[in-house]
Amino acid sequence: MVAVPGIVSVVTAVHAPGARFLPEAYRSLAEQRLPGGWDWQWVVQEDGETDEVRPLLPGDPRVSFGQGRPGRAGMARTLALSRAEGEFVKVLDADDQLTPGALARDLAALTGGSGAAWAASAVLDLLPDGSTEGFPGDPAEGPVERGSVLSSWRAHDFLAPVHPATLCVRRDLLLALGGWMALPASEDTGLLLALDAVSRGWFTAEHGLLYRKWPGQVTAAAAHTDRGERAARMAVVEARALSLARTGWDFVPPRG
Repeated sequence: MVAVPGIVSVVTAVHAPGARFLPEAYRSLAEQRLPGGWDWQWVVQEDGETDEVRPLLPGDPRVSFGQGRPGRAGMARTLALSRAEGEFVKVLDADDQLTPGALARDLAALTGGSGAAWAASAVLDLLPDGSTEGFPGDPAEGPVERGSVLSSWRAHDFLAPVHPATLCVRRDLLLALGGWMALPASEDTGLLLALDAVSRGWFTAEHGLLYRKWPGQVTAAAAHTDRGERAARMAVVEARALSLARTGWDFVPPRG
């Protein structure tokens, strides 16, 4: 599939327990204002095959819905790439919301001559009572040089300095790296570190995402913090990033 210029494909993996948040995710997407000549496509992929997700989606022709065997978020997002038409792919988890202007800021970062192949932004936690909470220690707005994410991640107990749930990335690079990692969790961190190993990124200091905190989210499960599994996930994420860095590949986006 050849990418369609002027399209941003917003990819959302969803499983039935989190499907109830989809209308809010859609509303945040529908309210985005993009530069002239740009539009979005919403590619929703259910991690499973139930009857609980499709009824919550709007009758918008820009929405593409698919289903598949359950395999967690990374597999669902990667399957969604089969229908992603845009030259850029934006992540939007089913229980999160974009802030006003988030897509336009991503496009400005990726098309404005910065040499960035991917973009991320600051995040606000969206708490159950509707209040929001920020994070201390975000990097300054501007370029994220190759290897800097890995260095920070290793120095801070495997916590990345930018949030992978905010990623917007060139589709060709995303496909070249194989999509998201085949892990039960941290698959988005694995992708972030792979991107960091071969390309320059961009960080936008303005908040681009409301990251919902709720009891049913995958990262709230006890298994997510199991020490043995976490160590295994971090080991393979790090090994992949280091292997990519050793190839010497420097992905530079084409101009124009």
